[in-house]
Amino acid sequence: MRKNFGAKPWTYPQPVFIIGTYDEEGNPDAMNAAWGGIDYDDQINLCLSAGHKTIKNLLATKAFTISMGTADQLVACDYVGLVSGNKVTDKFAKAGFHALKSEFVNAPLIQELPMTLECELISYDPQTCHLVGKIVNVSADESILDENGKIDPAKLRPISFDPIHNQYLLVGGKAGNAFKDGAALK
Repeated sequence: MRKNFGAKPWTYPQPVFIIGTYDEEGNPDAMNAAWGGIDYDDQINLCLSAGHKTIKNLLATKAFTISMGTADQLVACDYVGLVSGNKVTDKFAKAGFHALKSEFVNAPLIQELPMTLECELISYDPQTCHLVGKIVNVSADESILDENGKIDPAKLRPISFDPIHNQYLLVGGKAGNAFKDGAALK
């Protein structure tokens, strides 16, 4: 038996994305966003309402970063989703974040968040809140790399948003082997 909930924006996992931008004066800003995902090899889609300072910033600079929220920085990641950059001008600093200049786009890397997508704006529709970005680079701090130089999710410790219970979940643990385990059914 199944229970019907109607149309809801529920999926698992919903990554916790921390969107970084610079304002007109070069001050860093960050916000928390959960509605987004990859749709092409080099594109990401997000649903961000037009009232966010982050939207104003990225429309001006045509660039933004997306860092993965982590368990180690959960409080700071939640904070930048609770307060508006329109009202709290130093929320980036209050979160304890430090900006590093991206080599690829005019947007900040957040030193405390070790994995980041560096993006250029492709389009934004204020009516639907649909943002499309081109992924120019993915950068990762060496502290989260494995012995082969690849990102290790166990070291990254990404979190996801649980939209049903309004909580963060730790993403972790290997469940199987992609493009291999299903071969048992061939």
